[in-house]
Amino acid sequence: MRYLVKAKVKHGKHTALLNAIKDGTLGMGSVAGGEYIRNMNHARLLEDDTVVWVEVCYCRIPLEEERPYWEAYFDLETVKDAHNRANCLHENGTDYWACSHCDCTERLEETIAGWGDLFISQLKDHE
Repeated sequence: MRYLVKAKVKHGKHTALLNAIKDGTLGMGSVAGGEYIRNMNHARLLEDDTVVWVEVCYCRIPLEEERPYWEAYFDLETVKDAHNRANCLHENGTDYWACSHCDCTERLEETIAGWGDLFISQLKDHE
């Protein structure tokens, strides 16, 4: 399933987050692996300093496994279904693990690409 995540970087965590992205340790130990880095490279920064990204998650509870990794740097504001679950092949039982070869992440990221600025660029400027 794809989720639209909205969060704010915790006070004083900008540099640590940037370093974790740069050295590849963001999400280290998670089953999601490099997904964290990919998410941050596509995330958008809105005018109210909210960061928005598309998250792929197979957990029964949204971001159940990923939440502790994100909460080290972010205050999560919302985690919402990015599209109708009935249309998700994994969720409707048509093709389990379909999210690993589906193009909806790219399509959703194209949608949010017009929202605000690229987060990673702004994070580097915050350093």
